[in-house]
Amino acid sequence: MIVIGLGNPGTEYTGTRHNIGFRVVDALSERTGIPLKKQFLRPLKIGKGFYRGKSLFLVKPLTYMNRSGDIIPWLLAYTAAEPQDLLVVADHLDLPPGCLRLRPSGSSGGQKGLQSIISVLGSGMFSRLMVGIGRPEDGSSIPDYVLGEPDAAEAALLNPVVTEAADQILRLLEEPIHRVMNDVNRRKTE
Repeated sequence: MIVIGLGNPGTEYTGTRHNIGFRVVDALSERTGIPLKKQFLRPLKIGKGFYRGKSLFLVKPLTYMNRSGDIIPWLLAYTAAEPQDLLVVADHLDLPPGCLRLRPSGSSGGQKGLQSIISVLGSGMFSRLMVGIGRPEDGSSIPDYVLGEPDAAEAALLNPVVTEAADQILRLLEEPIHRVMNDVNRRKTE
């Protein structure tokens, strides 16, 4: 499995809503002991290792969100993988903060990083785990909102979901996606 967490490079984006995919990959790196390293002359950080005997790649594109797909041709060649081996983790505006949604394939749902990957592959036939960030309630523009940091109440919902997302991804190494999907998609925020 190749887990690609979407986000934007640079310290100014570290705590933003848009970087929740990076946070999930960082949590997986910590949990599995698979370190992420900048790939020489490539715009990504990648780690390869094993978890419970299963091969696992962790990836953070360093191309900015809207160009996340730029790394995909190289990544598939480097790993000798197929698109169906990918699991992309990204933020999603249409899910409430703290909600997860797992899908084996589909459209971008308006998420620019997913759209970039779909455009490069010519297909949406790869798995994705969407992490809800909700929509701005104060009339903020979407770019300002996704590139902003969550307030304390929102962070209280998002911080545990990063751990939950990592847990569910590790389940996918041992269980069929439909079983994990049924559990993940059934959960609702209170």
